[in-house]
Amino acid sequence: SMAGRRLDDSEPFVDLRLPDGSRCHAALAPLARPGTSISLRVPPPRAFTLDELVAAGTLTWRGAELLRGLVAARAAFLVSGGTGSGKTTLLAALLSVVEPTERLVLVEDASELRPDHPHVVGLEGRPANLEGAGAIEMRTLIRQALRMRPDRLVVGEVRGAEVVDLLAALNTGHEGGCGTLHANSALDVPARLEALALAAGLDRAATHSQLASGVAAVLHVVRGRDGVRRLAEIAVPSRAADGLVSMVPAITLGHDGQLHEGRGAPELARVLGL
Repeated sequence: SMAGRRLDDSEPFVDLRLPDGSRCHAALAPLARPGTSISLRVPPPRAFTLDELVAAGTLTWRGAELLRGLVAARAAFLVSGGTGSGKTTLLAALLSVVEPTERLVLVEDASELRPDHPHVVGLEGRPANLEGAGAIEMRTLIRQALRMRPDRLVVGEVRGAEVVDLLAALNTGHEGGCGTLHANSALDVPARLEALALAAGLDRAATHSQLASGVAAVLHVVRGRDGVRRLAEIAVPSRAADGLVSMVPAITLGHDGQLHEGRGAPELARVLGL
């Protein structure tokens, strides 16, 4: 009741944010077996620093420096990965190294990003009420965010039609924009974006065109069997003669724990101004 959401036999599932910022998902029995299930996702009290992520094994020192350069260059990027791979954690750390004079406008379905930055405005989606009215979608929030003079537009998680508005923003002078995306690998990102955009009415050619010109890099994170979340790859977009985009590995984490350059390394160096 504190969150104003309904949970009963007619609505046996609920996903909500608690007053302390934690996210709660509940499923009632008998749909949940052997009994009612409650899952909590508790955000850290503050964003991790890049140095702390290095100490935790998420980044190498070289990887952290490359990411600092990506932010400093105001390059647009996406953080991809599976559920629980550390996408939000890495994005919050990167936003924390943005120049303090820049204005960050965060758009999230459920507020999770807590960057250590002095100039942050957050917009959060709202589900429909008990009567099924009053919902505020991500697309609406992105459009409102663009009216708030953002130096960087940040979409916490791209998972629906809002991909169209984000790609449009990244192609109309909004440098340094970023967000996270569920994908199994950096190579899967174009197909994932294409599927989301197609459902929103943006055709394949337009999606790939905007991806090629609007996104400079994809940072892919994974969670290893040892439970450690790691930056596995930095990839850059490459557009073929048919107009379709593929992601080309620029930096890859090897089995030796070191970063190795790939075919996309020269393009990444160009983006970083090296």
